[in-house]
Amino acid sequence: MEQLSGEISDGRILDAMAHLAYDDIALPIAAGQTISQPTMVAIMVEALELRRSDRVLEIGAGSGYQAAILSLLAREVIGVERIPELRDSARRTLKRLGYDNVRVELAGDALGRLEDAPYNAIIVAAAAPRIPLGLLDQLETGGRLVIPVGDRSEQTLMKITKSGEGFSTRSLTGCRFVPLIGKGAWPEDGEG
Repeated sequence: MEQLSGEISDGRILDAMAHLAYDDIALPIAAGQTISQPTMVAIMVEALELRRSDRVLEIGAGSGYQAAILSLLAREVIGVERIPELRDSARRTLKRLGYDNVRVELAGDALGRLEDAPYNAIIVAAAAPRIPLGLLDQLETGGRLVIPVGDRSEQTLMKITKSGEGFSTRSLTGCRFVPLIGKGAWPEDGEG
């Protein structure tokens, strides 16, 4: 596995988040949830290596903050959120602010959003115990998945790239995320 630094070099990412440069902390949002600190969002978004023509799936849309950043770099962003209150709030906020290439849907039983697959990039804002094969199946050839993987207390941010021959995996940085809930991830009851 290739190791990358946690340093941001894409100016588009830095410019989009400049106003939060001094508040590099996870912030509380509705429903007892948080959004990731801006530096972690930037590391994850940059790792996707987005092109303006890309379709992106965001898992764990939360407040819509990361979706808004993604929308400035990609053609289309589809967010999924498992908490209806957050999904509704993100929809309202993104619409009010004019991010019209983003939509936020309620997450289903399966990870991701099969009905809109395949995607050029998938970004996951919650930690899985292992790389979910169901998400890899939703990537186009050349597609990239960025996801925290590890146990419930400590993870490694991973970047997986799909090729015609299989997948390549890179370790990006250590991190701590809330657990990803669903088939192919952690069970909702906290076991496992």
